[in-house]
Amino acid sequence: MIRLLLADDENLIRVALAQLLDLQDDLAVVAQAASGPEALAVARAQRPDVAVLDLQMPGLDGIGVAEALTAELPGCGVVMVTGHGRPGHLKRALAVGVRGFLPKTTSATTLATVIRSVHAGGRYVDPELAAEAMAAGDSPLTPREADVLELAADGAPVDEIAERAALSPGTVRNYLSSATLKLGAANRHDACAVARRLGWI
Repeated sequence: MIRLLLADDENLIRVALAQLLDLQDDLAVVAQAASGPEALAVARAQRPDVAVLDLQMPGLDGIGVAEALTAELPGCGVVMVTGHGRPGHLKRALAVGVRGFLPKTTSATTLATVIRSVHAGGRYVDPELAAEAMAAGDSPLTPREADVLELAADGAPVDEIAERAALSPGTVRNYLSSATLKLGAANRHDACAVARRLGWI
């Protein structure tokens, strides 16, 4: 029996998925969670064989949870499901040890097959998401440029970004200018939109 943890902040989706997966003879949902921190807590308590994580969850996103799980529970395979399959998200997920990456439009039958494959040591990435990631290439942004751009995404003024990032306003302007140039954007707001669409922030 493959013991599963399901983590998704959308209760209806999580409960329905648990019921569908429980219909499989070899799968048992032993834990559910509605946030990243809750997912980590129940994983530590239940030690599932495979964790099926939503990419976007409150408290700690699926990639953060996956990184912690692969470090603390190396025997637990991680499958990520997302409604936002952006290229940068896929690359970050694979980098922290996620072994399955699927859109939320995937059928329960396909998910069950991927869970079995990951449990057996295999890997599965949705072909369409993989093709998009390859076409997008790697992010041209440095980690610091990405951080500053993310802080700018909600329209915060330079002084506020500088304070939150513990940088001088001049350094923030330089990072924003460099990021905007690298992304071929008209301004920092456009740069934020491009980087977010590609999953780079």
